[in-house]
Amino acid sequence: MDWWVYMLECADGSLYTGIARDPDKRLATHNAGKGARYTRSRLPVKLVYREPALDRASASQREAQIKACSRAAKLALL
Repeated sequence: MDWWVYMLECADGSLYTGIARDPDKRLATHNAGKGARYTRSRLPVKLVYREPALDRASASQREAQIKACSRAAKLALL
């Protein structure tokens, strides 16, 4: 699996979902303040979920599905 869908828990308790080839490296990027704009003001973040995907398209589709979920559904996924 080359791609991953991941979820971060931000310092304010909010959840952020994204995709990456290397979730651990992407986590470091987020915590360095060079990740998504959303996470920059909510540092530090921690990786709480990752799910493998076959390719970038599959990862993007799954990311969209998760982002459309309610907070309760996201927490149930964790």
